[in-house]
Amino acid sequence: MNVIELTRELGKAIQADERYKNLMAAKEANDGDKELNELIGKLNLIQMSYQHEAESENADEEKMNQFDKEFREVYGEVMLNPNMKKYEAARQEVDDMMNYVMQILSLCVNGEDPETCEPQSPEGSCTGSCSTCGGCS
Repeated sequence: MNVIELTRELGKAIQADERYKNLMAAKEANDGDKELNELIGKLNLIQMSYQHEAESENADEEKMNQFDKEFREVYGEVMLNPNMKKYEAARQEVDDMMNYVMQILSLCVNGEDPETCEPQSPEGSCTGSCSTCGGCS
């Protein structure tokens, strides 16, 4: 098997992973959430209004501040939506998995042993293995 074929196999394994499945389920829930989609539509309109005002020759700073305030309020509502919370948590899990995979690949490209190389843990978290640690904080 060549590198591209193996990469496609890795892609299949990622799509079979529970973290990926959770992300897709959360995305589907977001897509079906009418209230959430209305809020996101409202966010887009506020952003377009802000950009239009900012690009005008005589941009009204007060109007722009109002758009900014309104954007922050609606964005806060979006992020409090239960479906969005689930989506963000699932997205973070997939992002963490992908970062870990990319770090392993990077170590291998830099000559580390693919069987034993281990990315360093994020600062402040301990895996319990001093051999993979960058030092205690």
